[in-house]
Amino acid sequence: MRSKVLACCELVLLSLWLCIQSVPISVDKTTEKHQEEEPVSQQSPDTGLHYDRYLREVIDYLEKDPHFREKLVNANMDDIKNGKLSKELDFVHHSFRTKLDELKREEMNRLRLLIKAKHDMQNGNAAGWTVDHQALLRQFEHLNHMNPETFEVEDLDRLIRSATSDLENYDNERHDEFKRYEMMKEHERREHLKNMNGEDRKREEQHYEEMKKKHAEHPKVNHPGSEDQLKEVWKEADGLDPETFEPKTFFKLHDSNDDGFLDETELEALFTKELEKVYNPQNEDDDMIEMEEERLRMREHVMNEVDTDKDRLVSLSEFLEATKKAEYLEKDEWQTLDQLPLYTEDELREYEQQLANEENDINKKSVELQKQREELERKQKELDAQRMGLQQVKYNQELGFLPDFHQK
Repeated sequence: MRSKVLACCELVLLSLWLCIQSVPISVDKTTEKHQEEEPVSQQSPDTGLHYDRYLREVIDYLEKDPHFREKLVNANMDDIKNGKLSKELDFVHHSFRTKLDELKREEMNRLRLLIKAKHDMQNGNAAGWTVDHQALLRQFEHLNHMNPETFEVEDLDRLIRSATSDLENYDNERHDEFKRYEMMKEHERREHLKNMNGEDRKREEQHYEEMKKKHAEHPKVNHPGSEDQLKEVWKEADGLDPETFEPKTFFKLHDSNDDGFLDETELEALFTKELEKVYNPQNEDDDMIEMEEERLRMREHVMNEVDTDKDRLVSLSEFLEATKKAEYLEKDEWQTLDQLPLYTEDELREYEQQLANEENDINKKSVELQKQREELERKQKELDAQRMGLQQVKYNQELGFLPDFHQK
């Protein structure tokens, strides 16, 4: 069974540390060899980072080096975050260092092509567009671009720091994106109402309120991580008698990879039964994007209450300790998204003004592009006329209709 440090790395470094783990009892032994040989890129979900592939390949090769693997097993989270582990790169075997050099050069070339494409957009057909140079520079934050040929200690240190920071900001970015999504939905709904006559608008508004009321009429949603919520999973998902509920057994049942921790994915799977009370994939009026935002809120709630060492993992001891807290006996219903204000009217107006400004900018650019097109077409016609004239002169000269002014 892998150590907590390895499990922490799996989350902090975006599930990319390929680590030793025992095979769960329920695993078919005939597939055991296949699972052990499965590469890291197939074991871990996509991180969403623009350097996802580079990150995966670097960690994959480093983990294959016996010395680095040993240091990884014995490292703690501070060693990883403060750069102490990165310094072990100096002792990695030459063959792996050579491959890391190659990976870095490939990544540098990828980013150069990206920046060239953005510059081409600015200088080509998209005249008038501006390139955010600071944003372009941030594309290189995960590596040392001052030394583009070799992979050094600073490269590994930058890669770890960038991945850690991006992971910590990822949830906030998801919340912001969801908020914009909801404001766009409301904006489009209101714009749709503006184009209706009085009676149609009244019926549409009535239908909207009925759908909101229907959506709010659902069974009680238990607080994530509460005794009632866990017992419901024990009964509905595990098929066990709620009277026999035992926290330690529950933990082991839902530690699907048998590593001794509940990671974020394993935690989110626990909330499916609660979410199904509110959202039905077969109902076109239920928004599945809202369901995933609700799942994220539930996971964050449990992590805030249970993950005491803030390593983005729930250990067995943390889980058992949480069952002794007052929050574990929480009986009040969980407030779902439809019960919470997601944005204010001022925020919506500001967002709509932003949309209007963007639309105006696009219209201005479209007008400018149309003028440029018309000008190019006019010049093309002039060139065509000149070319036709020259061809006619040459033709007449060949027939002897006009003197050749180059001859005396």
